Order: sequence, then C-alpha cells, then structure tokens
Amino acid sequence: MASQSTSTPDDFNIFYSLHFLSRPTRPPSSETVHLEHSKHSSEESNDETNQPYQGLTGLRNLGNTCYMNAVLQCLCSISPLVEYFLSGKYVTALHKENGEVATAFAYLMADMWLGEFECISPEVFRSVIGDLCPAFTKKTQQDAQEFLIYVLNELHEALKKSYKRRCSGNTSTSREDRGTVSETSIITQLFEGQLSYDLSCLACQTTTDKNEVFTVLSLPIPSESACSLQDCLECFFQQDTLTWNNQIHCSFCGTKQDAAVKANIGKAPKMVIFHLKRFDYQGSYKRKLGTNIYYPLSNLDLSPYIYPLFRKNPKYNLCAVVNHFGYLDGGHYTAFCKHTLTQNWYSFDDAQVSEIPQSSVQSAAAYLLFYSCKAFSVPTKTHKY
Repeated sequence: MASQSTSTPDDFNIFYSLHFLSRPTRPPSSETVHLEHSKHSSEESNDETNQPYQGLTGLRNLGNTCYMNAVLQCLCSISPLVEYFLSGKYVTALHKENGEVATAFAYLMADMWLGEFECISPEVFRSVIGDLCPAFTKKTQQDAQEFLIYVLNELHEALKKSYKRRCSGNTSTSREDRGTVSETSIITQLFEGQLSYDLSCLACQTTTDKNEVFTVLSLPIPSESACSLQDCLECFFQQDTLTWNNQIHCSFCGTKQDAAVKANIGKAPKMVIFHLKRFDYQGSYKRKLGTNIYYPLSNLDLSPYIYPLFRKNPKYNLCAVVNHFGYLDGGHYTAFCKHTLTQNWYSFDDAQVSEIPQSSVQSAAAYLLFYSCKAFSVPTKTHKY
C-alpha cells in the first residue's frame, strides 16, 4: 500500500522529538492511573527493570478513540512484537517511503512498555495513521477490528521482505498472481495463518482446493443467548453448500455448479486473533448480538480444525481481549491484557489501568480475542533511539 505522505523516518524522528520534548513526565493528577499494587519508591522507579508502570501505561482518549486505545493495549501485551520494536530490529527492515506508521508505533510501544509514564497521549500515532486513513482522525467511533487490521497491514507493508518460493500444484491464494514471490515481516511471522478450502463440485464430484491467508478470523455467533467459542469455531469450520450467486466455476464441467465447501487451517499462526461477529447487518437493518460467549483462558484446542500434518502447536492461551460495551451507534471499548511480568490481568480503560481478578476476564462484552501458542518472555530494550 503506497503511503500518502512524502516525509521520511528521519523527518518523523524530528517531529516526534519536538512533540514530546514539551510534554510533562507525569500527566495532570486528574488523568493519573490507579495501580494499587505498584507503590514503589522514587529510587526504585529510576531502575528501568522496576518501573512501576512498565507495560501498564494508560492512553488518553483523544475524542472517541477508545477503539484505538484498546487495540494498542492488546498489541503492547504481545511481547515478541514489542521486543522487535524495542530492540531496534525494525529499523533495518523499514521501507523509508512508507515507514511513518512503523516508526510512530515503535516510539509508542517504547513509551507504553518502558514504564516512564503513568499515562501518555497517542496523538502522534493517531496523526500518522490519519494521514493515510482520514476516518481515524475524525472524532467519531470506529470499529476496533477494522482498525486492528489496518494497523497490522500498514506495519507489514512498512517492514516486509520479499523472497522467492516454489509454487506447488494449482493452489491459489488470496494474494493473487504473485508467482514465486512471497512476503514476510514480523506481522506475518506472528499473526498470519492459512485457511485451506476443499471445494467439491456437486455435479461431477471433482474436488479442488483453495488457500487463503488470514490475520484475523471472523467467527459467526450461532446463538443469541449463550454459547462457547468452540461453538463459534464449529459453525465457522462446518461444511457449507454454495448455490445461486455463490456457485463455483467447475473446470471439469465447464459451467457454474453448486459446490460443497469446507475450511481447515492449513497453517496455524503463533498468535491467533478471533473477531466475534457481534454486529449483524441485513440490508438497512442492523443490530448488536449481546450473546454471552464462553472462551477458555488457557488450553484452547484448535487441533480439530487443523490439518493433521500441521498440528504442531494446537493449544493456545488467552493473552488479551478487546471489549465493546453499548450498542451499534454508541458504545465504549476497553481491553483486558495479561501482564508478562506479573502474570496478572489488567483492565485498560483509556487512561485508567487497574488489576482485575482472573474471573473477571470472562466478559459478555468480548469482541476480539488474542491467543498465543507460546508463553511470552519479558521484552527488553537493547536499542537507543
């Protein structure tokens, strides 16, 4: 995706520095964050490893930006991603022509993780994102899932590397016509999985397959009262029939035919993000599903949906949640994140950060679920900006 800005990362560094040189090291008392468990002395707070707000920094609401704050808190809880930026590895991969988002993200992750501030303003990051997508600078509520996908895509575009790969069979992907060229980045390494669709023509029984990459899986909700995440997964991965306008063109029959389709996970990502489809649109009619969905905090087993050859890490543990409270036309986003250092759960409600019991993580407001197949280590900073 081409950037609409002509500035370089060096120009951005100057802009970022000027913006933050004038900000106080602590926000006004009305925006302080209440962390009962973090009462350290001033001497301890000078030690980077003992910062009381390390990974527990609030984000100011800039006017209906709770959707952005909740997503950023969840991304900040993913240690491999944070360490990639804290270590400075992103600098060598950065494409200067569209590196503003990745550079702004790196500075923001450093401010959020290193514990120097109780609360910070994500104004610079929002401004950079808004230059590319003006909808995110409007003081209107946006969808957290759409914002997440946009950020992940921009980071991938800024940090991607191309390499040649072999093509096997007639398999096609959602990234059409790339030939032998593929792309990788920290985003694809952590978040990208692959769905494999088995398509069977119901006229001649010929079976073909189609692959499609994903970073977020959008799951249908099969009940209006209560269900489990496994129910949502079974609904997504069940066999379906393609008819009418959804017919496939069967190369053997030479015409469009009804087909049976079934999806499996061909490649499971290290981090799997589930989007619970709570917003239902049917023409002009729209509503929010308030279904209470039970989701496990540990040992989520995805093996029933993964091809046997690729069942290396089928069990996942929850590490973050984006919640949505309210209705379609008005609501509020918050985040629950598991802290790498303390292994405790915290609620992030814009500037307010508070520890919560594990029992509170199960929420009827859950909208995005972040699962990891590996335990996180504590991110460290090895690069000086």
